[in-house]
Amino acid sequence: MNTEELHRIISESKGNESNICQISAIRGGETVYEDSWRGFKTEDPVNVNSVTKGVMAILTGIALDKGAIKSTDEKVMTFFPDYRVRRGEKTIYDVTIRHLLTMTAPYKGRSEPWKKVCTSSDWTKAALDFLGGRGGISGEFRYATLGIQILAGIIERATGEKCIDFANRNLFIPLGIPEHTIHGDSSKEDQFDFFMNKGPRKNEWYSDPQDTVTAGWGLCLSGRDLSKLGAMVLNEGIYAGKQIVSAEWIRQMLTPRLKLGERFGGMEYGYLWYKPYEDKEVYAAIGDSGNIIYVNKALDISVGITGTFKPRIFDRVEFIEKTVLPSIL
Repeated sequence: MNTEELHRIISESKGNESNICQISAIRGGETVYEDSWRGFKTEDPVNVNSVTKGVMAILTGIALDKGAIKSTDEKVMTFFPDYRVRRGEKTIYDVTIRHLLTMTAPYKGRSEPWKKVCTSSDWTKAALDFLGGRGGISGEFRYATLGIQILAGIIERATGEKCIDFANRNLFIPLGIPEHTIHGDSSKEDQFDFFMNKGPRKNEWYSDPQDTVTAGWGLCLSGRDLSKLGAMVLNEGIYAGKQIVSAEWIRQMLTPRLKLGERFGGMEYGYLWYKPYEDKEVYAAIGDSGNIIYVNKALDISVGITGTFKPRIFDRVEFIEKTVLPSIL
């Protein structure tokens, strides 16, 4: 298989690959493949959904490197002294940054209160209202996109600047990723369009009415941007000769902490990054609709794939290894 065949397969796909917009791959610091489909250019941003979480993990590490955050064991409530805890609520005081990063933080209720949070004036505060509960901290994995919103608030409180500015200055611009702006609208109709619209987006990040970015979704990046982030992770935090985030943080971020169940394909989980195989140095930041940063240490390659909204597509690791890599290597 070659790159022409790969382009044709994706162009003609009626199934899982029918929403792919871009693929980019970097090996040994050099771009070895770039292609785009469905009217997208290689530089056009796409809402990468939960890949945003993987980027938040990197930003948390940068904040730690700078001393703004002292430790992943710092208690969440340390950063919100003005938050009024509900009477009788005790668990919330024990939740740490590490619990957020490993998705082991406890939350009230059986499902995430999307309407309550996403129609509020302050999404971080609304997410804090959801944190805690009577069950205590069990260490059980609970995937909570809204809970990660608290990380954006922590970074802003710790650094004294908006998360979007912190990301631009310390991550995006040093990697040659275009400077991002906040999206600026958070109405119900706009949120629906943001997810469902199949056209290119701006270099933007979805945000709440406080201009705080959405930490669990809503970052818009191109496949090229994703592969750059992967190359930086692959090279232990270094990109173009500059240390963006410490090698120690990359190690911590990728170290498996949990074994996930069938819903997540039995993968292992670090700090908002997945390890698909126990016996291979392969890591990924994964989002709905097949958006992914794929990092393979043995092959020294990072791959970024973007895709517009398509239900029930989550993991493109197998597609990368069985179809993309044989075509480009």
